[in-house]
Amino acid sequence: MRIVFMGTPEFAVESLKILVENNYNVVGVVTMPDKPAGRGYKIQFSAVKQYALEQNLPVLQPEKLKDESFLVELKSLNADLQIVVAFRMLPEVVWNMPKYGTFNLHASLLPQYRGAAPINWAIINGEKETGATTFFLTHEIDTGKIILQEKIKVSENDTAETVHDRLMVIGAGLVKKTVDLLLEGKTDAIDQSQFIQNETILKSAPKIFKETCQIDFEKSVDEVYNFVRGLSPHPTAWAEVELPGLSEKIMLKVFEAEKEIISHDFSFGHVVTDGKKASKIAVKDGFIHLKSVQTPGKKRMDIGELIRGMRF
Repeated sequence: MRIVFMGTPEFAVESLKILVENNYNVVGVVTMPDKPAGRGYKIQFSAVKQYALEQNLPVLQPEKLKDESFLVELKSLNADLQIVVAFRMLPEVVWNMPKYGTFNLHASLLPQYRGAAPINWAIINGEKETGATTFFLTHEIDTGKIILQEKIKVSENDTAETVHDRLMVIGAGLVKKTVDLLLEGKTDAIDQSQFIQNETILKSAPKIFKETCQIDFEKSVDEVYNFVRGLSPHPTAWAEVELPGLSEKIMLKVFEAEKEIISHDFSFGHVVTDGKKASKIAVKDGFIHLKSVQTPGKKRMDIGELIRGMRF
């Protein structure tokens, strides 16, 4: 079976790697065009391209997926199957090209958390479990028939990073299992409607923007705590806070925090500090204890390091 793999970030590399290391016939890799990044705006390859080049795999980087030259080049690879992991929305002319179709790996238990940021939103919403799903692509995004799923538990200490890393490995295993099923001719897949009961509430996972990441201190301790870990380490929860020793509010990114449920008389968002190594922020029903933070122009640091560097 001739396979074309499509993906861009580190999350996708593990799936491509498991195919290559198990000698599946990957005839081409499609990834995003190179783009400048960092302070020097140097051209940077995607993680998938970097790995593909190391493995001497042909790489395609179309600006537009409907571009005629790209479609001709893609068709010339004669793929029997296309696999998509963390890429872009494909037009039908692309996903319908191979005889076995195109399947996608999604980092949620579909039909829950359709969208661009399933890991973040699952944690933000305080889910106790999530998982990965392989499904066939169709017209509507993340709605195709489900092939395989695998669940994982989400603990109170998990962050977007820890769940991402676990699902990256589990998802790669699912990709391999899915290819094996297709090689065996087992292409039965389940319509997502069968996972939706009358009382089922579908939660979405829309793309996250900077304004999405602002902390609302009027919410409960659990909601704020889940919000912080659901955005850690990227794109990172932030808030404008009034720190002791400063005459005006400052933007503070919060990477790591702890929670305390307790009644208090402070206004929401008020910063309480001992001036040495501890600082907490008042929320609806308790405090969020800051652990790892970052201020504009500075590196990520322990809250104690920040406090000691301020004048009181």
